[in-house]
Amino acid sequence: MQINGIHHVTAIAGPARRNLDFYGRVLGLRMVKKTVNFDDPGTYHFYYGDAAGAPGTILTFFPWEHAAPGRLGVGETQETVFRVPAGAIGYWAHRFVEQAVPHDVPVKRFGETVLAFRDPDGMRLSIVGVPGIEAEPAWTGTEVPVEHAIRGFHGVSLLVADAAPTGAILSDVFGFREIGREDTLIRYRAEGAPLGNVVDLRIAGGFLPARQGAGSVHHIAFRAADDAAQEEMVRRLAENHGIRTTEQRDRNYFRSVYFREPGHVLFEIATDVPGFALDEPAESLGQALKLPPGLERERARIEAVLPALA
Repeated sequence: MQINGIHHVTAIAGPARRNLDFYGRVLGLRMVKKTVNFDDPGTYHFYYGDAAGAPGTILTFFPWEHAAPGRLGVGETQETVFRVPAGAIGYWAHRFVEQAVPHDVPVKRFGETVLAFRDPDGMRLSIVGVPGIEAEPAWTGTEVPVEHAIRGFHGVSLLVADAAPTGAILSDVFGFREIGREDTLIRYRAEGAPLGNVVDLRIAGGFLPARQGAGSVHHIAFRAADDAAQEEMVRRLAENHGIRTTEQRDRNYFRSVYFREPGHVLFEIATDVPGFALDEPAESLGQALKLPPGLERERARIEAVLPALA
């Protein structure tokens, strides 16, 4: 059965060491893969997630040491949202004070408690308290107590000038359905998906377009179980919405196609297979620098130009 929802979110960051400290130590996420940007192998590509690197938990970064700040605007992800047990919001508010993380006071959104914060590059993030997820597995290899640990994505919010065309693709191609409206937000949910099952469309007509840079989300990837499921989504995009994707690209741990949805946000369709344990044991995910076969012969040169992480 196809499980819908978000596969991963990819963003742009500044210095690699700072990014690793924030997401690994402060937020307590596991580094599940340390590789390079296949299109720019002098730059890292970090993948953070849960213990298994499951789809719906993966936040990835291209960290460029001197990246200029981005500008939030229409056609971009406004906020990336994690889920934690409902009783953990107080812990995170205290931790953000303790770690000098910029954050807002908790608010209610669609009946859920939301705590918004920023990473060192200004990326907009939040955590949502979700009842009944205390027993879900969580990564325990950090200083964050397991009872308060992040348990994958809740979802994302997108800034769009017109919600209808984007909503049509969410519904027809990715299996989401509209479940509510609140102020300028329209909420879509992928029923049956335990993680990454919410996309909020925030209508923001008249705003400036986004400018990519440090703190910007580069793209949102949605799940396809395998190549056949991906091909069906590509077909529906072309036949029902007049949108064609790129050719399939092999990212080693999943296979991807990309397209701009009508609101100009870059979307990806990524396969669940083969997964992050393809080239290293599950117990040691993210420890070694992994390179695709085509770049392995250049390992010495690549390692020489990558920033030191310790």
